[in-house]
Amino acid sequence: MITGQLTHPLIISALAAAGHGATVLITDGHYSAATAVGPNAQTVYLNLQADFPTVPQVLAVVLSTVRVEKLTRIRPSADATPCLVHTEIDDLVPEGTETELVDRFEFYDLARSQNLALCVVTGDSRRFANALLTVGVLQQG
Repeated sequence: MITGQLTHPLIISALAAAGHGATVLITDGHYSAATAVGPNAQTVYLNLQADFPTVPQVLAVVLSTVRVEKLTRIRPSADATPCLVHTEIDDLVPEGTETELVDRFEFYDLARSQNLALCVVTGDSRRFANALLTVGVLQQG
């Protein structure tokens, strides 16, 4: 039996197959997962209903499963600042994780990369809630 928080078989499989430097995309419900996802990615639709689950909810479980070395997000437009979902995400990401804000089209280009191993679509209805994670390596004790 699995003893961790993550129990979704497709997500576990995709994370297990993602090596150092692979990327994982957790999207809001507005993201175009049909066209803005890399060709090697496993796409999992968790958007059961509006605002469930949210990007931070999925992110918390993913972070309990894999080490992340970088977080990339879309830079919010002026009419969307302050961006409270970014604050929620920041509170979850381990201290010392590199973070980057990029424009929307650069984000889409990164998400279309061959390095994208997994895309998880959430029901989050907030703008700019997308998180692109770069998988890190386990630290040797």
